Order: sequence, then C-alpha cells, then structure tokens
Amino acid sequence: MCLCRMAVWWLLSLTALLLTLHDGKAEEGPVPLVIWHGMGDSCCNPLSMGAVKKMVETQIPGIYVLSLKIGNSLPEDMENSFFLNVNKQVEGVCKELAQNPALKNGYNSMGFSQGGQFLRAVAQRCPSPPMRNLISIGGQHQGVYGFPQCRGEISHICDLIRKFLNLGAYTRNIQDHLVQAEYWHDPMNEEEYRNGSIFLADINQERHVNEIYKKNLQLLEKFVMVKFFNDTMVDPPDTEWFGFYKPGQSKETIRLQDSSLYTEDRLGLKEMEKAGKLVFLGVEGNHLQFSQEWFNKNIIPFLH
Repeated sequence: MCLCRMAVWWLLSLTALLLTLHDGKAEEGPVPLVIWHGMGDSCCNPLSMGAVKKMVETQIPGIYVLSLKIGNSLPEDMENSFFLNVNKQVEGVCKELAQNPALKNGYNSMGFSQGGQFLRAVAQRCPSPPMRNLISIGGQHQGVYGFPQCRGEISHICDLIRKFLNLGAYTRNIQDHLVQAEYWHDPMNEEEYRNGSIFLADINQERHVNEIYKKNLQLLEKFVMVKFFNDTMVDPPDTEWFGFYKPGQSKETIRLQDSSLYTEDRLGLKEMEKAGKLVFLGVEGNHLQFSQEWFNKNIIPFLH
C-alpha cells in the first residue's frame, strides 16, 4: 500500500515537473517591456506613452511595462530629450535596467522616434539584462539631415536652413549639449560627420568596427523597424529603415542593403537579415501616426 502511494506521488511529481519544463514561458509570465519616448515627450504623457502603455497592458494582461523617465521629474524628462548628452542618457538607462529585478531574465524594448536609436545603443553597449526584441517606431538609425516639417530636398529655404545648421553641428560644445546634433548626419561632409559625431557615428561603426557592438546587436531575436511613408518630421524618412542620402549629395537616397554599412556588414545587419532577424514595417501616415488596430496587429505579436 505504501509502495503504491509512493509510486503515485513520484508519478505526479514527475508530471508536474515535465509540465513546468514544457510550458516554462507560461510559468514565467509575459516578457517585460521597456519603452523610450521621443523628442519633447515624456515617459508618462497620457496622450502618448501613457496611452501606448495602456494599449500594451490591455492586450497582454499581467505584463510589466517600464516607460523610461530620463530625470527626476516629467519637465526634466522632456528637457533632457533636447539637452542631455545621449551617451550619458544611455549609460544611465543601462544602469537602471541592470538594477531592475523585473528585467533580469530579459525584456523587449520599444523606442519611439529618437528613442529607437537610443535603445539600439543600449542593445549594443549593454547586453545584460538581455534585450530580446527591439522595436523601433520611426527611429532615425542613419541620423537626420533636415529640420522637422522642412524637407531640404523639396524646398530651397529648408535646404539653406540645414546648411546653416551644419556650421556648428559638429563642434564639441554643441555635440555635448544638443541631443539632435548627436544624430545629425551631413551626407555632403561624411568625414566631418564621422569625426565629429559623438553618438551616431560611434554606434554605426563609422570610425572603426567595435566587434562587441556587432556581437551584442546580433543577440537580438528580432530587430523591427517601422517607417512612416508620409513622414514630414524626419528627413529623410528612409533613415527609419536604415537608409539614407547617397554620400556627396542630398537628393537621392539609398536603401540599407546598398549602403557600405550593410555590404561591409560593420554592424552585422546583413547577417541578421539572412537569419530572418530584421523586420521592416510601414505605415501610410505622418510621424508616429498609427491606429490602435494597426498597433495590435503589427506590434503586439513581437511583445509576447
């Protein structure tokens, strides 16, 4: 009788163990999500990041969502999106993520506008805790060469404005204190960009190849890039898919796949695309303009 009960107990224990191993993800709960907002926004604006957080929590019950606040208050968070050195921002975020016990087993990330390339820097520089999927919504991965809502290739005045911005964009003082200058990419002066950019030129391997950056980025399961086809805020919109102006001019753009970054595979993007890790999504709208239906259909699947 005792032997019978013992056998039943062992059988039940083994069954429970096998079920736990088989359905480990269900036992762990949803993968946490980290969100980084864009320029002039804040972590918790109910009309932007707050609404996104709520959408995600509705679609994935029980998910832990961390919307990054860069600073000690919402006004400081907004101010820092313009004036706090990006490298310092990334360093601070890396420390915050490493100290958060909810993220120790890994997390997905979602960056809006400039938050997209900032989170890519986190992936390349700080592999622990591990980032699983990186979703860049309107991120400027090859930088920008134009003023918001003022496209230089279609307006003479806007072209003059961006040429004027070039005069000081790569001075050390501007680079240290103006966030947008740190991803300003002048295709007319590629050498000056490579030597003067303290953020984008570094994470895009423009001066030399940092094998650690390359290795860390390839640890991603998926790198999702969302481009807004009617974007008037980002110049050129192709940068949202890692494309940019052909060097030496500011009219014609080239795809990621035709760039030296890809053909030389300095970041490992070519290898990632072959492995099915790159995902290119498009929206027929202006910058960051998408419907909840589109978001639920196209983005939520990458957050599970």
